[in-house]
Amino acid sequence: MSNVPADRPHLKNWPKRLPRELVLPETSLWVNMDVAARRYPNKPLYVFFGRELTFSQAHAQAEAIAGWLQSVGVKAGDRVLLYMQNCPQYAVAYYAILRANAVVVPVNPMNRADEFTHYITDPQAKVAICSVDLAAQVAAANAEVPAAERLEQVLVTRYTDAMPEGAIAADLAPPPAMDTWLRNDPPLPVDVNANYLRWTDVLAMRLVPGPHTARADDMALLPYTSGTTGNPKGCIHTHRTLMCNVVGGGVWGYVGADTVSLGVVPMFHITGMMYGLLSPVFYGSTVVLMPRWDRELAGRLISRYRVSHWTCIPTMIIDLFGSPNYAQFDLTSLRYLSGGGAAMPYAVAARLRDEFGLLFAEGYGLTETAAPSHANLPECPKLQCLGMPIFGVDSRVVDPITLKELPSGEVGEIITCGPMVFKGYWRHPEATAAAFIEFEGKTFFRTGDLGTMDEDGYFFLTDRLKRMINASGFKVWPAEVELLLYKHPAVQEACIIAARDAYRGETVKAVVVLRTEAKGQTTPEDITAWARDHMAAYKVPKIVEFVDTLPKSGAGKVMWRQLQDQEIANAKA
Repeated sequence: MSNVPADRPHLKNWPKRLPRELVLPETSLWVNMDVAARRYPNKPLYVFFGRELTFSQAHAQAEAIAGWLQSVGVKAGDRVLLYMQNCPQYAVAYYAILRANAVVVPVNPMNRADEFTHYITDPQAKVAICSVDLAAQVAAANAEVPAAERLEQVLVTRYTDAMPEGAIAADLAPPPAMDTWLRNDPPLPVDVNANYLRWTDVLAMRLVPGPHTARADDMALLPYTSGTTGNPKGCIHTHRTLMCNVVGGGVWGYVGADTVSLGVVPMFHITGMMYGLLSPVFYGSTVVLMPRWDRELAGRLISRYRVSHWTCIPTMIIDLFGSPNYAQFDLTSLRYLSGGGAAMPYAVAARLRDEFGLLFAEGYGLTETAAPSHANLPECPKLQCLGMPIFGVDSRVVDPITLKELPSGEVGEIITCGPMVFKGYWRHPEATAAAFIEFEGKTFFRTGDLGTMDEDGYFFLTDRLKRMINASGFKVWPAEVELLLYKHPAVQEACIIAARDAYRGETVKAVVVLRTEAKGQTTPEDITAWARDHMAAYKVPKIVEFVDTLPKSGAGKVMWRQLQDQEIANAKA
């Protein structure tokens, strides 16, 4: 029986080439790697500054890391932290954790020690895998958590472990600042609480893991997302909920073993994970991997490797078009561009169409939906549109108070029911209960996003019920930044709102009440400098405004909406 009623308006626009619902493998995600290594043993899975990692090599390394994980006590269902920028080792470690029947907990590598402590204690992790540049952050965080909850084992890799041993060709070489960072090799931390090992040493052990026992409905991934209050919450995803978009993304976007994609969206992010790590292994495709965004390097890599597919954030395309070397890049190999996180400007879309014959297919999804729940058809996308519900997805627009469905064109909350929807928030039963509603006999997830649906069944975003700032696709949850700012010795109260930004779309603004003794002694620049040391760079307030008091309700709650509305009014003035 179909999950989607036959009268849903988007189905009349559904292309004949696509099945309406998918038939998914009844296996774990590790099986995808196992199969791909047999099918394409000598084909590159990743290309990293010119050095290839083949499917068989990735498989062998994942087996060895899985053997080590089990040797240090990782059992089925245990959570293992993964904390680094994009590199081949990220994918190897990810699949190693799955091979060991454990659960991947991806952590944003921009997070600092103050933020990382939560990722140790909340998922109850005892093992972490990180890059060498972040090992000191792990050690500092580990020292701050209660002794019984600390990490016990940390596996550390260098980016150079996957880079060419000799000189890198000029058109593949990272820019100087990136190269210096990649080659940085500080000594391992001295941490009495945990044992630190080198990636290459563990590979050399060639430990063999026990049987792979994970099944489709076992937990595979615990990515964290924030909300209106408190610390980030883990989203429980199984092999099955992830497999839906692993398979569906390729069917939707014409992916095959011949596909060459540019992997620059961070792998810790659900979108980068889906299109740069999970889907390529299933389809046997190749990923040209970038650890960080750089427009000149991106242009050279697309040209050199004849990249065919690129999932990105629109600001990356805007930046690439702004390069003085733009005309020298050969972008003719691109045949599929997709992404989200920010709306694609009409002028940029027109340039893509007119110069390259390319249409940009925007999509929509959340961590809770394992990336897309909606997407535009690549053959006929609508601009600044979330797209239509994808395979097996039923989405509605409802009144957020009465939860009654609204007619097309009216603004309400988007609710979604589909096979990729997560199973709930880790150790947060109340939040889980609040996130779902029963509607027409099915369980729907409340996205917290306000939008409309047109007569064709396409969805459009208009606002958010939940507080969230979207800075170039990075989601900033004000409550989390506020909690961190309260640690500043000069801050008495703080409220985080969004400010308009010409490039990023939105940026972070802090409205701060200083403690009495700090007034006249603390500058906005002091707050910003402190924030850089205590939170991820994209969360750092770019604007700090001092006020005497914050507006409060009769119950004493800060009225952030009043401050946000005033900011919007000032921007329009």
